[in-house]
Amino acid sequence: MLEKSANLESRYLEIEQQMADPATASDFGRLAKLAKEHASLEAAVTSYREYRKVLQAEEEARSILNESQDAELTSLAKEELETQETRRLALEEELKMALLPRDPQDDRDIIVEIRAATGGDEAALFVAELYRMYSRFVQSKGWTLDLIDARDTGIGGFKEIVFEVKGQGTYSLMKHESGVHRVQRVPVTESSGRLHTSTATVAVLPEAEAVEVDVKDEDLRIDIFHAGGHGGQNVNKVATAVRITHIPSGIVAICQDERSQLRNKQKAMAVLNARLLDRAQKQQQSEISSDRRSQVGTGERSEKARTYNFPQDRVTDHRIGLTRHNLQTLLDGDLTPLIEPLMAWEQEQRLKQALE
Repeated sequence: MLEKSANLESRYLEIEQQMADPATASDFGRLAKLAKEHASLEAAVTSYREYRKVLQAEEEARSILNESQDAELTSLAKEELETQETRRLALEEELKMALLPRDPQDDRDIIVEIRAATGGDEAALFVAELYRMYSRFVQSKGWTLDLIDARDTGIGGFKEIVFEVKGQGTYSLMKHESGVHRVQRVPVTESSGRLHTSTATVAVLPEAEAVEVDVKDEDLRIDIFHAGGHGGQNVNKVATAVRITHIPSGIVAICQDERSQLRNKQKAMAVLNARLLDRAQKQQQSEISSDRRSQVGTGERSEKARTYNFPQDRVTDHRIGLTRHNLQTLLDGDLTPLIEPLMAWEQEQRLKQALE
């Protein structure tokens, strides 16, 4: 662990020297890449430097205990040794976590897709609530949300909604939202007061970089059509909506939210690239087929990542067995009580794998 930490510190110092080089300063692409790597190493290097100071303090305290005949000085040295030993153990845990290889996609912007699954109109209404929940969370983090496509039901719900989120660490915080979300409540239309269970699927896809997805122009079919839905009458005056089909895979991306055809095409391409990257990665890992079932499942009620139970005012994340109450606060965008335990769980799993 210490050898690896020392190597990281050496690399950290090397990056600082390269960033200070005038030749590097004029190369914005290289400078940005170095700055990103420098920031990713900072936590581990800071912990390592603090760890070395603690080791030195421990050594000095032991030296006093072994050599001094002064009772008061010896007592102080003993207290100092106990303090530093406690701090050292804590820093060792920090270093273990800091040295774990990071998910290379954690800092990427994301495409989020929410779709109604089982439950008809009630599932579509739940999609709208999930979208509102994520919108509030995005706002609280200071990120930006850009709507790409939405198919509304006309009663306040959505069959499907797709949006882009840009900001620092969006994928790292949002990736565990992928999966089947189940809602249990009595719909307002249910006169008998019977509890209904509906589901929606959430897919969180890291945006692809241009070099990662090789999309040939001849493999694309681009259709331009009149937008419809939530945009009002103006959306139908000019054909600006864009549908892009990747012919080899059959993957389709649609954007009709912007009034500009060019902007809609750019957004649709971003969605298409993210879906193609997700497909390629999952195929490489031999975990799913091209329909991305490992992320969202089939949408059946029995498949669930999280349950939102209104009568009991609770949310349960079934992956880690975590239950939180005050459901409305969570739906208002305060997702931290759910996200932080999931991130800690992910770190624990990665640490176990690293130690195997």
